Amino acid sequence: MKKYDIVVVGGGFAGAAAAISAGRLGKSVLLIEKYNCLGGAACYDLVNPFMPYFTTDPVSGERIDLSCGLFTEIADRLRALGGAKNDKRSLPFNEEVLKYLLNTMVIESGVDLLYQTYVIGVKKNGERIKSVCISNVSGNSEIEADCFIDATGDANLAVMARCPYKLGREDDNLCQPMTLCFRLAGVKSYDSELKARINALYSEYQACGKIKNPRENVLIFRTLVDDILHFNTTRVVKLDPTNAEDVTRAEIIAREQVFEMYTFLRENFVEFSESTLISTGMQIGVRESRMIEGEYTLTKEDLLSCSRFDDSIAVCNYDIDIHSPDGSGTSHYYFPKGEYYAIPYRCLIPKNAENLLVAGRCVSATHDAQASLRIMPTCATLGEAAGVAAVLSLLNNARVRDVDIAQLREILKNNGAKVD
Repeated sequence: MKKYDIVVVGGGFAGAAAAISAGRLGKSVLLIEKYNCLGGAACYDLVNPFMPYFTTDPVSGERIDLSCGLFTEIADRLRALGGAKNDKRSLPFNEEVLKYLLNTMVIESGVDLLYQTYVIGVKKNGERIKSVCISNVSGNSEIEADCFIDATGDANLAVMARCPYKLGREDDNLCQPMTLCFRLAGVKSYDSELKARINALYSEYQACGKIKNPRENVLIFRTLVDDILHFNTTRVVKLDPTNAEDVTRAEIIAREQVFEMYTFLRENFVEFSESTLISTGMQIGVRESRMIEGEYTLTKEDLLSCSRFDDSIAVCNYDIDIHSPDGSGTSHYYFPKGEYYAIPYRCLIPKNAENLLVAGRCVSATHDAQASLRIMPTCATLGEAAGVAAVLSLLNNARVRDVDIAQLREILKNNGAKVD
């Protein structure tokens, strides 16, 4: 049986950042990923671009990045490789370059990787996780570690470890809609005037039943390639992203919506008449599913009051962006210039496990609060904090809830992260 200091489960932005930060601090780290690449939703869900992760000084107009540290390094190295390009509000990127870059950074950090591998079980002794059971082409085996990080997005490891959690919206457990992203090539041109015409006709078709997709508008992004457009516009509601049968149904519905939209555009707009559907996400994108019950639960009130915490390890001001869990409509609360909220370390600490941390969109938060912190840049900052905290827990022979917060924040700040 192999033994590591730290095992990270899930290779999205949270998991990759956790593994890199822990590896750079000299610990033996294994990163387990169910697919064949790192990057998570960015790569196998085709979620693009990076949503805004900065604020603006209300007096000087200066841009102030909030997701810093490892995410800044990732963004800078992506640009240097030609894999990202600044937009006014977001950062579109090439996911193939991202896959290569994250591979490189993880290997540089001395982290071991296991692709095409699922965690299928957990062994605990009291509140301490002793090992995880994994399954891959080699068969089933067991991996021991002193500390574990759940970066699965769905809190899979925490659930296997019998940690309490909640699902979706508090009053009915419905989650934000699932979306299958897709791309069209060969688009002759695209501008704000065409965008307006598309949405006007879409509304007409939807009103008379020609469009089944319940989303209220068509959401389109430019890519790094001139004639390729990215669509984040399918919407599957009232299905449970933690139920395999529901997820299967969601994939079927979403693919029908992709072809509905593709046909709508080709038949009604000359700019799309010769376009080609070139890709869809390898899996449907999930905005929200399980969130752990942590030592602290971040709330909408915390966000609106721009709360600060003594154990803050990340900051964010992405809008409270809630796609209706039960139909049409998307609500937004945009933070004023210069304002942002903090995320406390306690949100990463699940109950019932003394050597497990959780990072990414499944940290301890309410439905409303999670709608803001779920973006990939913020997930990277949470992962970086989890990786450093895991190392500190081992160095000090402490439970993860007893980590020295001042030391954790100091290391993160020295790495360029913004923690308050």
